[in-house]
Amino acid sequence: MTAATLDAFLNSYAGTESPIRAAVAETVRQLVQAATTVRGTINQGVLGHAFAGTRGSANAGGDEQKDLDVFADDIFLTAIRHAPVALYASEELDQPVLLDAAAPLAIAIDPLDGSSNIDVNVSIGTIFSLLPATGAPDQNPAASFFQAGSNQLAAGFFIYGPQFALVLTLGSGTHIFVPSPRLGTFVQAYESRAIPERTQEFAINAANYRHWDEAVRLYVDDCLEGSEGPREKDFNMRWIASLVADCYRILMRGGVYLYPGDRRKGYGHGRLRLVYEANPIALLVEQAGGVATDTLGRILEIVPHSLHQRTPLVFGSEREVQRIGRYHTDPSSIGERAPLFGNRGLFRA
Repeated sequence: MTAATLDAFLNSYAGTESPIRAAVAETVRQLVQAATTVRGTINQGVLGHAFAGTRGSANAGGDEQKDLDVFADDIFLTAIRHAPVALYASEELDQPVLLDAAAPLAIAIDPLDGSSNIDVNVSIGTIFSLLPATGAPDQNPAASFFQAGSNQLAAGFFIYGPQFALVLTLGSGTHIFVPSPRLGTFVQAYESRAIPERTQEFAINAANYRHWDEAVRLYVDDCLEGSEGPREKDFNMRWIASLVADCYRILMRGGVYLYPGDRRKGYGHGRLRLVYEANPIALLVEQAGGVATDTLGRILEIVPHSLHQRTPLVFGSEREVQRIGRYHTDPSSIGERAPLFGNRGLFRA
């Protein structure tokens, strides 16, 4: 059976009656062209002009910019100028760029997620969110991005790894497309991914253990105690430090991802950006049957108050994410938690 092409998928979605759907489909096509260019540059590695190193400057979120970050942003912005998009908001830019005030869409994008992994040949990616442009884009460009993630019309990411892939949701399932050299286009590799409800794998940066809140420490302690502990099963721990790579793994085989807020300066409200990282990932995960929270509440219900707002993020297999929430609200009811903080963790002296 021949796999569906991305063009056929987008044509079926757009139909003939919905201008907004047609606009979404055309924007995804422009994103694919840009991502293909970025992928080609990444494949050149240090032989390419975009691998010169860091720029000695920081992006809007305060992270160090690398040449490839800025290159990717320029490529995507150029492509989106040819799409029906009113506003372009990026991790690399302080404020949104007004493109066409009459266009129906706004795009929020992380042009190169996981850029700390650029020089070590680990999977990196591009994350994007498509929203309806609201109000008067030419008078208040940021306003379109201050709406809950549940309003997203589409979301996805490109992953530049051993496989080049597009993970996409248009609001009905999470689908994965890969390029076919034979057909010269993307084809559907996985239709409507389903994240298992249960898991025995979690992803977190354990180096920050001493900075975590007690609830997060307790959860990780219980996982690490394995079959002898209150969870009564053995867990594996994974951490790639690339959001797209961790999310792709969870879409493929389940798991849970944690990037909580902690006691480090600037990390109290989490580190990932709500508008162009957490929201699109949350929509993809929910459309695959998973759950995404800020440890307590649903990510997609948060109304942003700033473009580069940060948030804690927990996502993945439904039962595990819900369990992590209970560690924050009522941990004494979980397993053998009695008294609450009587447990000595494996990392403690």
